[in-house]
Formats: sequence, structure tokens, C-alpha cells
Amino acid sequence: MNNQTQTTTARTSVTRAHDNFAIKNQAVNIANTAPQLTPVSTVQGTSDDNATRIFYMENAKGHLIPIDKVKPVDKLRDEVVKDMIAIAIKQRAEMRIAKNKLFDSFNDFVALSAQEYDVQLGGKKGNTTLLSYDGKYKVQVAVSENIVFDERLQVAKQLIDECLTEWTQDSNDNIKALINQAFQVDKEGKVSTGRVLALRSLDINDAKWDRAMDAISDAIQVTDTKEYIRFYERDEQGAYHQISLDFSNV
Repeated sequence: MNNQTQTTTARTSVTRAHDNFAIKNQAVNIANTAPQLTPVSTVQGTSDDNATRIFYMENAKGHLIPIDKVKPVDKLRDEVVKDMIAIAIKQRAEMRIAKNKLFDSFNDFVALSAQEYDVQLGGKKGNTTLLSYDGKYKVQVAVSENIVFDERLQVAKQLIDECLTEWTQDSNDNIKALINQAFQVDKEGKVSTGRVLALRSLDINDAKWDRAMDAISDAIQVTDTKEYIRFYERDEQGAYHQISLDFSNV
């Protein structure tokens, strides 16, 4: 092989390598700039003259299916679903922005109002209602606490069981059923905080029962709090109706 032939072969190899590199870069750019909700596409291979590009769609199992093997109705369904999801995601982002602005406006006004009395409120400003001057509208912020019980709830249950044993002859079966139901767990293994706390409202005059109620009170642990903001409009009869921000009730 002479020098000229070797030079020509080397140039051809460099040109092919450059073309392949350009094709791979183009594929990467396509993947990076494509919308997140569009079908997955990739480049399967190239030829010397031009790129042979094959597009795929990823199925629910993570398999890449050649797009020409996917039924038209499946392609259309995929497009419709992803278009709707894109709208929903955008709406969620806008609602988050609106929620933050609404809470800021509410809390800023409550703080401003408190300044008239030289008082600076601390913590969450919950369970507060603001009314428009004409009384037609009101905005209400409420704070909900997530309550769980620690190990002292089992102490309370033991004391209550002892009470029920001592009261066997005289106690009402309905009270027994009510008490036992309060400690039943749900599918997640959790007791109903409402039913357990309701036991404290029973008018039972017994020292051991009182100790059990104290144990329940001590067992209460607030894990977190959540703020809710609600909006109301008054009708012609003077009744307030909540302005729904739920798609199902709009």
C-alpha cells in the first residue's frame, strides 16, 4: 500500500469517526431537549452514509418498544394522558404559589392588627377568622394537630382492664363495649385518637379510672401541625357557604 492510499484511508476513517460522533451528539441533544412527558426515543445505529434512527416508547415494565410496533390507539392514549398531566402539574404549581400568597396576606394582616395593641404574636396564627366589612365574605385559617400516643397508652389500657375486671358484677355491658372499641386498631395498626380521647369525657368516679385518664393525657404526642385556609361567601339568607377549590366540587 503506497503512501497516497494510506493517507486516503486514514482520512476516510477520521471522517467516519467525526460523522459518528456528530450523530451521537445529535441524539444526546434530542434526548436532553425533549419534553419529559414525550415517548422515549433513541438512536439504534448508523450507516456510513446517513443515520438510521429508530424511535421507541417505554412501556409500564420499562421495556423499549419500537414505535412502529405500538398500536395507534395506545399512542393516542399516551398523548392524551400526558397532555392532561402536564396541565394538572402546571395547575398544581400555580396553586402552590397562590397558597403561599394567601397565607402571607392573612398572617401579615393579623400581625399588623396586633401592632395596634403593641403585641407581637408568635408561632402559627391559626384558628382565626377575617371578615369583609359588609360581612359577605370571610377567610378562616385553622390549625390541625396530628396526635399519636406513646407507650403510656398501654399503661392506661392496663388500668382500664383492671377497672373492667373489678366492675364485672356492676358495670354496664354497653360501657364495656364502648371502652374496648376505643382501643381497637385500624388496618395500619393505629388506634383512633378521637375514640380514645372521648373516654376522658365519661363521668366515672373511680381512682384507678382517673389514673388511666391521666396516663392517656400524658401519652399524647403532637407530631406535627397543619394549617388550612378556607374561604366563605354568605348567601341571601345569611348562611355562609365554602368557596370550593376542589375540582370535584367546582
